[in-house]
Amino acid sequence: MLLRPIQDTAADAEVVRHVARAAFASLPDAPPDTGPPAPSVFQLARTRHLARTDPQGCWLAELDGEPVGAVLALRREDVWVLALLVVLPQAQGKGVGRLLLERALAYGRGCLRAMLCASPSPAAVRRYRLAGFTLHPAMRLTGRVDRAGLVDPGDLPVHRGNPTHRHLLDSVDRRLRGAAHGPDHELLLAHCEELLVADTLAGTGYCYREGGEVRLLAATSKRIATRLLREALARVPEGVEARVEVLTAEQEWALDVGLEVGLSVETRGYLGLRGMRPPAPYVPDGGLL
Repeated sequence: MLLRPIQDTAADAEVVRHVARAAFASLPDAPPDTGPPAPSVFQLARTRHLARTDPQGCWLAELDGEPVGAVLALRREDVWVLALLVVLPQAQGKGVGRLLLERALAYGRGCLRAMLCASPSPAAVRRYRLAGFTLHPAMRLTGRVDRAGLVDPGDLPVHRGNPTHRHLLDSVDRRLRGAAHGPDHELLLAHCEELLVADTLAGTGYCYREGGEVRLLAATSKRIATRLLREALARVPEGVEARVEVLTAEQEWALDVGLEVGLSVETRGYLGLRGMRPPAPYVPDGGLL
């Protein structure tokens, strides 16, 4: 087996997407395959972004010249993040995932904190627990937004953000998770529909939204976080399903907002952390944490 660095090319990004799709489709609760979907522009862009910013954390596993696994990991200040670890179904149980994770963890050597999102796969849960991660069961909210539940006093103003707010974004990141997202904000700004920002005497916070998905939300208080989430859900287009993922028990404020607007709750995977408690109030991006 050969491990090689992922290159900042369209071809390598597509290979990673193909391996990830096949791996996730093999999970027990995966939805039925209804045909090849259009490539996720964000997923492809994320792979190329991390290949540029963190080349030592991005690797492909090849067997007889064919890709069988991939890992994407990043370092932001003192936080190491596992963005993706996938192995083709036919190569699982052969040590491919272990080798990829070892290479990614080596890139994070010296980091004080670490974060990842784990699927419900028993093999993944075992692998991450053995690597020293505390696994926090996670929930997700999905469904159509009931506009009648969106009543909000509006006493905390929320407005659209832009690249000039980078200092505010990084400041909130550092307060909550001990490290800024840094260049990842450039990726999110380029590929999310909008960035919402609250900057008041009561606190600060931000939220990215793409269609019906709340991609990343961070705030210095539950009051600000609640206001941002309500505003993001209010902006979900009519007829589009809303989605808020990776909610641990510390994010009950988000659960309450989702229930107010008629979203359904289900458990899904884990938030894995090492050297830190779950940031709160915080909704991570599953691919950038």
